[in-house]
Amino acid sequence: MTVRRCIPWPDRRLRTAAAPVEAVSDEIRALWDDMIDTMEAMPGVGLAAPQIGEMLRLAVVDASDERGQAVRMANPEILHASVQLRPHEEASPNLPGVSARIERPRAVTVRFLNAAGEVEERDFVGLWATSVQHQVDHLAGRMYFDRLSKVKRDMLLRRARKAGAPS
Repeated sequence: MTVRRCIPWPDRRLRTAAAPVEAVSDEIRALWDDMIDTMEAMPGVGLAAPQIGEMLRLAVVDASDERGQAVRMANPEILHASVQLRPHEEASPNLPGVSARIERPRAVTVRFLNAAGEVEERDFVGLWATSVQHQVDHLAGRMYFDRLSKVKRDMLLRRARKAGAPS
């Protein structure tokens, strides 16, 4: 089990789009394993590779109750999002101590390379969908608080500074 360190906000890598994965290799599978170990240690329901300083379009998501159901994704792309929104309190290990209520589509259809290196399309609903969208944002160099108004975002970052996070 390898738990990796989550890089702290405002590290510039959290604002940088990740590079596409050309093929699923043993190195990619090992990185996914580290990401799952890191996600479980937080504990969280998802993790994107840039959060641990790896600038590749890789994500893992596990919103199951029993755990151990992680979906490994390379180059995830949202093909369709529901009109119905679902609010959820979101946070990030890259900016600990704060969270915000974010509304995202309740369901999404995602295309990605799976652990076998095959293109897969899958529907995600509820917390699974929220987590997938959160990870896709990370892969594009966006943080969840970018979805807030400027006033709310500034308040959240001030609270994070007071909680001891770097600004």
